[in-house]
Order: sequence, then structure tokens, then C-alpha cells
Amino acid sequence: MLGEVERAAEAAGGWGAVDRIAVGLGPGSFTGLRVAVATARALGLSRGLPVSGVCTLDAIGLALAEAADGSAARLAAIDARRGEVFAALYAPGGERLWEPRVYSPRELAERVGALAAPPLAAGSGAVRFRRQLASRGVVVPEDSDPVHRVAARHVCALVAAGSAGEGSGSLAPIYLRPPDAERWRERDSLPKQA
Repeated sequence: MLGEVERAAEAAGGWGAVDRIAVGLGPGSFTGLRVAVATARALGLSRGLPVSGVCTLDAIGLALAEAADGSAARLAAIDARRGEVFAALYAPGGERLWEPRVYSPRELAERVGALAAPPLAAGSGAVRFRRQLASRGVVVPEDSDPVHRVAARHVCALVAAGSAGEGSGSLAPIYLRPPDAERWRERDSLPKQA
């Protein structure tokens, strides 16, 4: 990961040309988000740069805005593993209509099915649960379409537009469910059946 950061800094003209560090805050895996945020904070401290974070779903929503014709709502969906999906819905103008939340594919399909018109959807969750979403008229671009990947340029664009938090207090990862370790502890504390 740090090698990619170094390559990105070099592509920008070296660390002297970097004036801020941006990081995706999730939703995502507990460990992955903690590593990303800790790395961004450490780089910011070591380089004397401010650090800003954005919701990863917002970055996908922005990518969808570039790909859409502007008339449809946009659904950003990330594969949450465990047979679930993290999702948020955005209006054609870009404002968030649904806050990020974790859904079962069936719950998400039902919720988008209740919309006046089906949205355009992207992200790893839209790819994985394409069948369930398509059953409700949701349009999902081909799996190979770059709109499904979180792009650094969209994270940076959100930061530049002022759609991000700044400072260590606002760099809290977005966890939409408890970490696996808590679930395992609860499971292991249950009485064993004979």
C-alpha cells in the first residue's frame, strides 16, 4: 500500500506538490478501515499535511454521476461480505437520499423496488448482487466498467469540493456493523449444546 502512495505522490510531482492527504473512511472491513485511516494519519503527521476523509460510497456515487445521464437516482453498493451489502442512494443532483446502511440483498432490492424509478447502481455490491437488483429494474453497468471501483480521483474531488471531514476527530472509520471479533466472542460465550 505504501508503495502505491509513493507512486501517487511522484505522479503528482513529488511530496512537495501534495497539499493534503485524502482517505476513504468506508464503510468496509474493520481491519482494512483502521489500517487505511492510521496510515493516512501517520503520513499526514510525518509530512506535515492535513488529512481529510470521505465516505467511500460517496466516491462511488460521484463516479456514477459522471457515468449517468443526470436523470436517474444513483445507488452506490459495496460488497459487505457475509451475504450483505453496504449501500447509499443519491439524487440526480448528487445529494444523499439514503444514509449508508448495511442490507441483505433482498432488503436492498425491496427498498429500491419501492422507488418511483429504478436507479443506476455501481460498486462491488452491485456487481455481486446484480441479479437481485436487476429484478427490480436497477441498471448495473458491465462488471468491467471502471465505475465499480473506488477511484482516488473521486475521493480527492470530494475533498476538494469540501465534502470531507478534516482533522483527527472527523477521521473516524464508518463502521455499519460490529467487527467479526465481537460476533465471535458472542458466539463463543453461548452455552454449548450437548
